[in-house]
Amino acid sequence: MSSTNSAAAAATVSSDAEPHVVLDFAGMVQLLSDGTFVRHADAANALPPAPLPASASAAAQWKDVVYDPDHDLKLRMYKPAAGGADGEAAATDEKLPVLVYIHGGGFCVGSFSMPNTHVACLRLAGELPAIVLSADYRLAPEHRLPAAHDDARTLVSWLRSQAQAAGDPWLAESADFGRVFVTGESAGGNIAHHVAVAIGSGLLGVSPARVAGYMLFWPYFAGVERTASEAEYPPGPIMKLSLSDQFLRLALPEGATRDHPAVNPFGPDSAALDAVAFPPTLVVGGELNLLRDRIADYAARLKAMGKPVELVEFPGQHHGFFIVELWGDAADELVRVVRRFVYGSASRD
Repeated sequence: MSSTNSAAAAATVSSDAEPHVVLDFAGMVQLLSDGTFVRHADAANALPPAPLPASASAAAQWKDVVYDPDHDLKLRMYKPAAGGADGEAAATDEKLPVLVYIHGGGFCVGSFSMPNTHVACLRLAGELPAIVLSADYRLAPEHRLPAAHDDARTLVSWLRSQAQAAGDPWLAESADFGRVFVTGESAGGNIAHHVAVAIGSGLLGVSPARVAGYMLFWPYFAGVERTASEAEYPPGPIMKLSLSDQFLRLALPEGATRDHPAVNPFGPDSAALDAVAFPPTLVVGGELNLLRDRIADYAARLKAMGKPVELVEFPGQHHGFFIVELWGDAADELVRVVRRFVYGSASRD
């Protein structure tokens, strides 16, 4: 199944009689020379499907909920099952922290329903344990930035309304709205940063809910000037510089450069972050990620401003390692790091 759309966002329009593919994103989205694009709904996952052990499948329940009826945007809600990941009863009436999980995909592809994203959230919900809200957002090139950032604001507003009225029974029964952690991987990490800035600047309200922390997994930032790690072109299973540049050509506003504030938090037109209030923030990177230097610079600059930022870099790992290999040693360690961060937050309050 595929859909062809007119793309004002498309790459250079050609006068060729027969349209041909000029950009191809792993078969998921193809840009054609006549200015149209094709999105293949049946190729939504370019990664090898993650295996799903029976223990992980049984560790959490899930259901889909509409959070923005105007744009038909949904989220997938996960809660730990009565028996934990180890099969033992999770006999406690204590409410659980809430992880708002925002998927990656260069702002152009991805969904909460992708098998790897689904398994990742099952694992986080069951093993932390936590309530996980894995949200979709509008994708480029149909919807260029800041559409994804706007959708994240709508998501926060929905969460705020849930904290006020506790409309969904799963949240009413199990969610601790005083311990919300906005979490994103790759483009989702970028979106989480913009949520942090909006809330920390007082431009977006979340009360009576409270964001206790942010977790940015290999956040997708960019800039016109290349960093050393970008110039090295380290090989990776899901990210290379040419693909990153192609995503940005489709996701950024027409005529924008990679220094646009949507993707460069320290670009020439980006707002200063010194006065923005940040709660504890965990930034995760990989030694072999081509965005390594940009991620480290992001954490270092925030720390220099006095923000409570922790950078954890995983040796030998590429961009998106958790999504690529959900049951490896690095993924196991990431779950432990996240559990420590989330459940250690009470001692930081």
